Amino acid sequence: PPRILTLEEPVLHMDHCIAFAVHGNPAPTLHWLHNGQVLRETEIIRMEFYQQGEVSEGCLLFNKPTHYNNGNYTIVATNQLGSANQTIKGHFLEKPFPAVSGLFSFRMQYTPKLLCVDSKVFSFQVSIAVGLAAFACVLLVVLFIMINKYGRRSKFGMKG
Repeated sequence: PPRILTLEEPVLHMDHCIAFAVHGNPAPTLHWLHNGQVLRETEIIRMEFYQQGEVSEGCLLFNKPTHYNNGNYTIVATNQLGSANQTIKGHFLEKPFPAVSGLFSFRMQYTPKLLCVDSKVFSFQVSIAVGLAAFACVLLVVLFIMINKYGRRSKFGMKG
C-alpha cells in the first residue's frame, strides 16, 4: 500500500511549494484536498511530480497565492492495495481588512462603491483634461507660426 514519506509546509522558491514524497508499489495515484474538498488544478495551483522507482516526489505549486488559498491541504495516495493521506496547514497571506477589536469594536465592511469612482465625475474630469491639453497644443502651434513669420524680419531694413 502507499505510504507518505514526507509532506512539508509551503516554501517559496519560484512559486510556493508544498513538497511531498510518496512510496508505493504499484505506483499510487495522487490527488489533493483543500479543507476537505477536492482540489482542482488550475493555472494558479498545479501538481508536478516525477516517479523514481517506487517513490513519487514533487510539489503542489501555487503561483501568487492569496488568503483564499489558506487552509488545510491533504494529499491522498491510492493504489490497488490501499490508500494513505496526510494533512498539512498552508498559510500564505493574512486577510485584508481584518476585524478591529477594542473599546469601540466594529467591522470594516468592504463595499465596492468606496473603491469605485463615479463615472459621471470621472468622464467630466477626463473631458476637462483633454480640452486643456488641446487648447495648449493649439496655443503652442499658433505661437510657433507667429515667431517664424514675424520674428525673422527686421522692422527697419537694417541687418543685425
